[in-house]
Amino acid sequence: MFTAVTGTIKDFPRTMASALAEYRYQVFVRELGWPLQCPEGQEWDEFDRPDTLYVLACDKQQNIFGCARLIPTHRPYLLAEVFPHLVGDAPLPYQQDIWELSRFAMSSPKGQYLSAEQAWQNTVAMVGKVIDVARAQGARRLIAFTAMGNERLLKRMGVTTRRIARPQMIDDKPVLAFWIEIDDQTTRALQLAA
Repeated sequence: MFTAVTGTIKDFPRTMASALAEYRYQVFVRELGWPLQCPEGQEWDEFDRPDTLYVLACDKQQNIFGCARLIPTHRPYLLAEVFPHLVGDAPLPYQQDIWELSRFAMSSPKGQYLSAEQAWQNTVAMVGKVIDVARAQGARRLIAFTAMGNERLLKRMGVTTRRIARPQMIDDKPVLAFWIEIDDQTTRALQLAA
Protein backbone atom coordinates (compact mmCIF):
# COMPACT_ATOMS: atom_id res chain seq x y z
CA MET A 1 0.00 0.00 0.00
CA PHE A 2 0.96 3.64 0.02
CA THR A 3 0.57 6.92 1.83
CA ALA A 4 -1.62 9.38 -0.05
CA VAL A 5 -0.43 12.98 -0.08
CA THR A 6 -2.94 15.55 -1.28
CA GLY A 7 -2.62 19.25 -1.91
CA THR A 8 -1.49 22.00 -4.23
CA ILE A 9 2.12 22.68 -5.16
CA LYS A 10 2.32 25.36 -2.46
CA ASP A 11 1.30 22.71 0.12
CA PHE A 12 4.21 20.43 -0.80
CA PRO A 13 7.86 20.83 0.14
CA ARG A 14 9.90 22.07 -2.84
CA THR A 15 11.62 18.69 -3.10
CA MET A 16 8.26 16.91 -3.46
CA ALA A 17 7.09 19.26 -6.21
CA SER A 18 10.34 18.62 -8.10
CA ALA A 19 10.00 14.86 -7.52
CA LEU A 20 6.48 14.98 -8.96
CA ALA A 21 7.72 16.69 -12.14
CA GLU A 22 10.50 14.10 -12.44
CA TYR A 23 8.08 11.20 -11.88
CA ARG A 24 5.69 12.53 -14.52
CA TYR A 25 8.56 12.94 -16.98
CA GLN A 26 9.66 9.35 -16.36
CA VAL A 27 6.14 7.96 -16.86
CA PHE A 28 4.62 10.12 -19.56
CA VAL A 29 7.64 11.09 -21.66
CA ARG A 30 10.13 8.23 -21.22
CA GLU A 31 7.86 5.23 -20.66
CA LEU A 32 4.74 6.21 -22.62
CA GLY A 33 6.56 8.28 -25.22
CA TRP A 34 4.21 11.26 -25.15
CA PRO A 35 5.64 14.08 -27.30
CA LEU A 36 5.26 16.74 -24.61
CA GLN A 37 6.96 20.12 -24.79
CA CYS A 38 8.83 20.20 -21.49
CA PRO A 39 12.36 20.59 -20.19
CA GLU A 40 14.49 17.45 -19.97
CA GLY A 41 13.59 15.52 -16.82
CA GLN A 42 10.65 17.71 -15.69
CA GLU A 43 7.08 17.39 -16.95
CA TRP A 44 4.83 20.38 -16.22
CA ASP A 45 2.34 22.23 -18.36
CA GLU A 46 0.21 25.35 -18.15
CA PHE A 47 -2.44 23.48 -16.12
CA ASP A 48 -0.04 22.93 -13.22
CA ARG A 49 -1.06 26.14 -11.54
CA PRO A 50 -0.91 27.17 -7.87
CA ASP A 51 -4.60 26.16 -7.48
CA THR A 52 -4.27 22.73 -9.16
CA LEU A 53 -4.94 19.85 -6.78
CA TYR A 54 -2.78 16.69 -6.75
CA VAL A 55 -3.11 13.25 -5.24
CA LEU A 56 0.22 11.47 -4.81
CA ALA A 57 1.02 7.88 -3.85
CA CYS A 58 4.21 7.83 -1.74
CA ASP A 59 6.24 5.14 -0.02
CA LYS A 60 7.60 5.40 3.53
CA GLN A 61 10.56 7.48 2.29
CA GLN A 62 8.16 9.88 0.51
CA ASN A 63 9.21 8.63 -2.95
CA ILE A 64 6.37 9.23 -5.41
CA PHE A 65 5.11 6.22 -7.35
CA GLY A 66 1.66 7.45 -8.32
CA CYS A 67 -0.03 10.72 -9.19
CA ALA A 68 -3.25 12.32 -10.33
CA ARG A 69 -4.13 15.90 -11.19
CA LEU A 70 -7.56 17.41 -10.45
CA ILE A 71 -8.78 20.70 -11.90
CA PRO A 72 -12.29 22.18 -11.60
CA THR A 73 -13.74 22.77 -15.04
CA HIS A 74 -14.80 26.36 -14.31
CA ARG A 75 -11.06 27.13 -14.69
CA PRO A 76 -8.95 26.33 -17.80
CA TYR A 77 -8.30 22.58 -18.09
CA LEU A 78 -6.45 20.29 -20.49
CA LEU A 79 -9.33 18.62 -22.32
CA ALA A 80 -11.14 21.89 -23.03
CA GLU A 81 -8.05 23.87 -24.03
CA VAL A 82 -5.99 21.30 -25.97
CA PHE A 83 -8.20 18.33 -26.92
CA PRO A 84 -11.80 19.65 -27.20
CA HIS A 85 -12.35 17.57 -30.35
CA LEU A 86 -12.36 14.43 -28.18
CA VAL A 87 -15.87 15.24 -26.91
CA GLY A 88 -17.32 15.40 -30.44
CA ASP A 89 -20.55 17.40 -30.49
CA ALA A 90 -21.06 17.20 -26.72
CA PRO A 91 -20.72 20.44 -24.78
CA LEU A 92 -17.66 20.78 -22.59
CA PRO A 93 -18.38 21.35 -18.91
CA TYR A 94 -17.50 24.65 -17.22
CA GLN A 95 -18.83 24.00 -13.72
CA GLN A 96 -17.49 24.05 -10.16
CA ASP A 97 -18.91 20.59 -9.44
CA ILE A 98 -17.29 18.87 -12.44
CA TRP A 99 -13.54 18.34 -12.25
CA GLU A 100 -11.03 17.09 -14.79
CA LEU A 101 -8.86 14.11 -13.89
CA SER A 102 -5.55 14.06 -15.79
CA ARG A 103 -1.95 12.87 -15.45
CA PHE A 104 -3.04 9.73 -13.60
CA ALA A 105 -0.26 7.16 -13.19
CA MET A 106 0.66 4.30 -10.87
CA SER A 107 3.98 2.45 -10.79
CA SER A 108 5.75 0.04 -8.47
CA PRO A 109 7.41 1.66 -5.47
CA LYS A 110 11.09 2.38 -5.98
CA GLY A 111 13.17 -0.80 -5.70
CA GLN A 112 10.16 -3.06 -5.13
CA TYR A 113 8.53 -5.77 -7.16
CA LEU A 114 4.76 -5.98 -6.93
CA SER A 115 2.66 -8.95 -7.93
CA ALA A 116 -0.17 -8.27 -10.37
CA GLU A 117 -2.60 -8.45 -7.44
CA GLN A 118 -0.60 -5.95 -5.37
CA ALA A 119 -0.34 -3.55 -8.32
CA TRP A 120 -4.10 -3.88 -8.89
CA GLN A 121 -4.84 -3.16 -5.22
CA ASN A 122 -2.64 -0.05 -5.31
CA THR A 123 -4.37 1.20 -8.46
CA VAL A 124 -7.83 0.62 -7.00
CA ALA A 125 -6.79 2.39 -3.78
CA MET A 126 -5.43 5.34 -5.78
CA VAL A 127 -8.62 5.67 -7.83
CA GLY A 128 -10.59 5.52 -4.58
CA LYS A 129 -8.45 8.25 -3.06
CA VAL A 130 -8.89 10.45 -6.15
CA ILE A 131 -12.68 10.00 -5.95
CA ASP A 132 -12.65 10.82 -2.22
CA VAL A 133 -10.56 13.97 -2.74
CA ALA A 134 -12.74 15.16 -5.64
CA ARG A 135 -15.92 14.53 -3.63
CA ALA A 136 -14.49 16.48 -0.68
CA GLN A 137 -13.96 19.42 -3.06
CA GLY A 138 -17.63 19.32 -4.08
CA ALA A 139 -17.25 17.40 -7.34
CA ARG A 140 -20.17 15.22 -8.41
CA ARG A 141 -18.43 13.86 -11.51
CA LEU A 142 -15.06 13.82 -13.24
CA ILE A 143 -14.26 14.24 -16.91
CA ALA A 144 -11.19 12.49 -18.26
CA PHE A 145 -9.62 11.21 -21.43
CA THR A 146 -7.31 8.27 -21.84
CA ALA A 147 -6.29 5.28 -23.90
CA MET A 148 -9.09 2.75 -24.18
CA GLY A 149 -7.34 0.19 -21.97
CA ASN A 150 -7.61 2.50 -18.97
CA GLU A 151 -11.35 2.81 -19.46
CA ARG A 152 -11.55 -1.00 -19.29
CA LEU A 153 -9.62 -0.98 -16.00
CA LEU A 154 -12.09 1.46 -14.46
CA LYS A 155 -15.02 -0.63 -15.64
CA ARG A 156 -13.36 -3.73 -14.17
CA MET A 157 -13.18 -1.89 -10.84
CA GLY A 158 -16.91 -1.20 -11.09
CA VAL A 159 -16.50 2.57 -11.48
CA THR A 160 -19.48 4.19 -13.19
CA THR A 161 -18.13 5.55 -16.49
CA ARG A 162 -19.82 6.79 -19.63
CA ARG A 163 -18.20 7.61 -22.95
CA ILE A 164 -18.75 11.12 -24.23
CA ALA A 165 -17.85 10.48 -27.87
CA ARG A 166 -16.23 7.91 -30.12
CA PRO A 167 -12.52 7.21 -29.65
CA GLN A 168 -10.15 9.26 -31.81
CA MET A 169 -6.53 8.65 -32.75
CA ILE A 170 -3.83 10.66 -30.99
CA ASP A 171 -0.22 9.71 -31.69
CA ASP A 172 -1.47 6.52 -33.40
CA LYS A 173 -3.42 5.37 -30.31
CA PRO A 174 -7.20 5.35 -29.77
CA VAL A 175 -8.10 7.88 -27.07
CA LEU A 176 -11.52 8.62 -25.67
CA ALA A 177 -13.17 11.15 -23.38
CA PHE A 178 -15.51 9.90 -20.69
CA TRP A 179 -17.34 10.74 -17.49
CA ILE A 180 -16.58 9.19 -14.12
CA GLU A 181 -19.61 9.46 -11.88
CA ILE A 182 -18.93 10.14 -8.21
CA ASP A 183 -21.91 8.11 -7.07
CA ASP A 184 -22.82 5.32 -4.66
CA GLN A 185 -22.08 2.64 -7.27
CA THR A 186 -18.52 3.92 -7.79
CA THR A 187 -17.91 4.26 -4.05
CA ARG A 188 -19.23 0.77 -3.24
CA ALA A 189 -17.33 -0.83 -6.12
CA LEU A 190 -14.01 0.72 -5.08
CA GLN A 191 -14.53 -0.35 -1.48
CA LEU A 192 -15.27 -3.92 -2.57
CA ALA A 193 -12.39 -4.03 -5.07
CA ALA A 194 -9.82 -2.75 -2.57
